[in-house]
Amino acid sequence: MKIICIGRNYTNHIAELKNERPTEPVVFMKPDSAVLLKQHPFVLPEFSNDVHHEIELIVKINKVGKYIEPKFAHKYYDEISVGIDFTARDLQDQLKAKGLPWEKAKAFDGSAVIGEFVPKDQFASLEDVNFELLKNGEIAQKGNSSLMLWKIDELVAYVSQFFTLKIGDIIFTGTPEGVAAVNPNDVLEGYLEGQQLFRIQVK
Repeated sequence: MKIICIGRNYTNHIAELKNERPTEPVVFMKPDSAVLLKQHPFVLPEFSNDVHHEIELIVKINKVGKYIEPKFAHKYYDEISVGIDFTARDLQDQLKAKGLPWEKAKAFDGSAVIGEFVPKDQFASLEDVNFELLKNGEIAQKGNSSLMLWKIDELVAYVSQFFTLKIGDIIFTGTPEGVAAVNPNDVLEGYLEGQQLFRIQVK
């Protein structure tokens, strides 16, 4: 499986990081080794002093697809969840300043939290889904899919132009505002419409 991530998909998050608004989706990848194993804590990497949480809606692909038309994109996934794209912000800023790729800051081991998946048909509309991240019992990030610059089906169609989507691939659809550093002993919980789909501890 591969993990395809979308950056800068929420206006307020673009503003909080002082980034330029893109004219098309920003795409980067994480390897399968980035997946944080179930029941494991997230261990802060030694190479960063500023690792941020970024909660996102995520989608699991259920069949092979290439050059998918947006109107057919909904046929290529039937489950969604929430996850965290952990980001070594200090390292990312250094790499961006040099015009270099972000992978060391975004794709390191354990940097992708994947929550339990739930059927998409339990939601009235995937274009109006609430999700949030609680840090130590308090809301740290709160988002709604209606605020995406590019909706889920548009993203599935877009990335399939470049990468053949395969069964089990995961798409991270971007994070809303509120990203912040995590510290040892933090407890992070991800919710989708009030349903807890992951709980992890930071070490």
